[in-house]
Amino acid sequence: MVQRSMPSPRRPERIAGKAARRQPVPTRWSQKGAYAALDLGTNNCRLLIAKPEGEGFVVIDAFSRIVRLGEGLAATGKLSDAAIERAIAALSICAEKLKRRHVTLARSVATEACRQATNGQAFIDRVYRETGIALDIISAEEEARLAVMGCHVLLEPGNGPALIFDIGGGSTELVLVDTEHGAPRIVDWLSAPWGVVSLTESEPEACSDDEGARIAAYQRMKTRVAQSFAGFAKRLPQPGRNDIRLLGTSGTVTTLASVHLKLTSYDRNAIDGLIVPAHAMRDISDRLSRMSMPDRQRQPCIGAERADLVVAGCAILEAIIDIWPAERLGIADRGIREGILRLLMARERTFR
Repeated sequence: MVQRSMPSPRRPERIAGKAARRQPVPTRWSQKGAYAALDLGTNNCRLLIAKPEGEGFVVIDAFSRIVRLGEGLAATGKLSDAAIERAIAALSICAEKLKRRHVTLARSVATEACRQATNGQAFIDRVYRETGIALDIISAEEEARLAVMGCHVLLEPGNGPALIFDIGGGSTELVLVDTEHGAPRIVDWLSAPWGVVSLTESEPEACSDDEGARIAAYQRMKTRVAQSFAGFAKRLPQPGRNDIRLLGTSGTVTTLASVHLKLTSYDRNAIDGLIVPAHAMRDISDRLSRMSMPDRQRQPCIGAERADLVVAGCAILEAIIDIWPAERLGIADRGIREGILRLLMARERTFR
């Protein structure tokens, strides 16, 4: 097994007036200050604003919007004008929230879409000029590390190895962790080049009106993802099913968990920390892959915004269960943002 070391995260940004300025790590504990974590992904823009409480934090404001920043990226290598405008509109709302909530320390990150795009840095520069938000384009390693920090507390108790995964819009991170000595130690990891946006665009037939074409496209999706997992899968240990744990954080797993519970509208309190039989998630994935687009759109907690992307998420999830056949799947409605907040607050406590 190869042990991977994650790079140290970049420094946070201070908020001063309208514009965010990059500053060194603080030397005082900001007793009355609010903290913020912003994650601009290939599909979503998400913001959390929180205040410290004990050894954790309490969320005082949040924002989430599907912006599809990576739409068309695989074909052109660039962020499209329309995608950029959608993202900047969402980030402008975030900037207003940061100001209104008197945020004193924040970190804002961008992931796979900006890593890949030839105009990624130009986009980052424009965001700063127009919103005052200073986005860091983080590496896949740091993305995986932050996701683990944000959700590992939801792992089921046990001494066996655990796999934590994050299905994004442009990539999927798989992280093998050892929790034998308390805090999770990252043993191995993979960033695969398939997320719900990139995989959907590779197989437009997944949204075909013909059921046979949809089924065939879904099988090709699973094959593509399995091939990208192959090297990592060979490095994984082979314990018994009862000895392994699996935890997922992403819109895919929270959406499928909502379908599993037959929720009429999304309820984070019902989803975050839920444990679902893995076979139930496979059954839901198979059923959704066979549905027509209108039928998927009519499903509560999927709707028009997610109907085209959810099938790709299902294919990725099934490929993960194939290589890590746990009997149960933990669901986390938390991840990179929570990891960022924990790091920011831990640093402040250290310098307090």
